Amino acid sequence: MFEHIQPYAGDPIFAVVAAFQADARPHKVNLSIGIYFDEEGRLPVLPSVQQAEARILAEGGAKGYLPMEGDAGCRAEVAKLLLGPGHAAIAANRVATIQTVGSSGGLKVGADFLKTWLPGSAVWVSDPTWDNHRSMFEGSGFQVNSYPYYDAATGGLRFDEMLACLRGLPARSIVLLHACCHNPTGVDLSREQWQALIPVLRERELLPYLDLAYQGYGDGIAEDAYAVRALADAGLTFFVANSFSKSMSVYGERCGALSAVCATAAEADLVLGQLKFTVRRIYSSPAIHAGKLVAKVLGEADLRAQWEGEVAQMRERIAGMRRALHDALVARLPGRDFGYLLSQRGMFSYTGMTQQQVQRLRDEHAVYLIASGRMCVAGLSRANVERVADGMAAVLKG
Repeated sequence: MFEHIQPYAGDPIFAVVAAFQADARPHKVNLSIGIYFDEEGRLPVLPSVQQAEARILAEGGAKGYLPMEGDAGCRAEVAKLLLGPGHAAIAANRVATIQTVGSSGGLKVGADFLKTWLPGSAVWVSDPTWDNHRSMFEGSGFQVNSYPYYDAATGGLRFDEMLACLRGLPARSIVLLHACCHNPTGVDLSREQWQALIPVLRERELLPYLDLAYQGYGDGIAEDAYAVRALADAGLTFFVANSFSKSMSVYGERCGALSAVCATAAEADLVLGQLKFTVRRIYSSPAIHAGKLVAKVLGEADLRAQWEGEVAQMRERIAGMRRALHDALVARLPGRDFGYLLSQRGMFSYTGMTQQQVQRLRDEHAVYLIASGRMCVAGLSRANVERVADGMAAVLKG
């Protein structure tokens, strides 16, 4: 029955994690997977989340199925988090938000929805982007293309080429954009560049699809939602998938959402109905604990304030590790420019290391990056940053 099935080659990131776990060297360092670790190398449990869970448990209650669209409190809080409380789009009922199984679930639901209702469109993703973006949209039947983005020569953005490419796209093309903390490069559009991009999206009648998985890890919770709010203020119709895996350190709870900001309340109602139908055909309804958790942390003032402080601490630790690695590498290789570590934002940096250099770094120094040279800065600590710098410097010297 199944002998014709092709073997699965495995996910490249999870394969690196498996190799790291099998490595017996005590000084090994995992800078591959996108997970935030604290200074002791542990996955943190946020006090705000612990308190939210205690309150949920104390409230008790039956655990029936959630509606297809998810927990009402969660959905309302997500819309406010993305757009800001009292935003005109929320007041006008132009935002259709569903709770999803992580932001990956949101991306998939949105992809299936768009393939049904914009069947002639193609999808455009940044070069490079998170590998799963391409897989998800191709899995929904889309042709997936790429637009210019990362400049390997400067460690920055090929913004003029990006704009030129988008100006040439057919109307109703779907353009996947990273709202902040670009994965894998850490290179983001500035506010001025977003303002230059928005007229192109409008004039070409393109549909932006934003991925916001790292809100709070760039400049701040509100600041990292700038792109979402700028698109909404400009009157564009767009999608945004967001996640709380990193910002609440609840990876396995699969806390995510998908929102569509529409032109009218009537359109938002139509979109919400078809998103619900799409969910019904995939997983029927999302997880009750995830929805209550997000609603509790975001919706209760004391927990919200505590959570924002915790996110700020994580963000500041990542920034501190960027500075520490930068300074250590400059001291070891004074003739080289490592400024990308300071200009790139969020969990990831593109090191510019080749696949062969990444392999040497792993084999000779027990430092694990993924093959593209992407480094998860959140895996650095004061205990390992000098050792990582030693390995990187040795490999870069050749």
